[in-house]
Amino acid sequence: MPPQDTLTVAVRVKPGASRDRVGGRFDGPHGPALVIAVHDPAVDGRATEAARRALAGALGVRPAAVSLRSGAASRDKLFIVDRPGPEMTEVLRRLRDGSAE
Repeated sequence: MPPQDTLTVAVRVKPGASRDRVGGRFDGPHGPALVIAVHDPAVDGRATEAARRALAGALGVRPAAVSLRSGAASRDKLFIVDRPGPEMTEVLRRLRDGSAE
């Protein structure tokens, strides 16, 4: 199977958290979503930008490789990751469904 050019990641953002955290699952409108808690408030896109950067960090890619596809004004968002590596799907699955005890 040829490598994917992009990977779509469904995310549930929880703004106003005490600290940034990536991990957990939320069954939202886009299917199983990765939960990203961010300290930034949901004002002027700050929580979305913080979630974008947190997602990039958790996946080990440059922030510029992650962009918002939809959900700018919603807690349920779709992000696009450019040129994901072959291990990206597994990393994402572990963050979303895995052992974050």
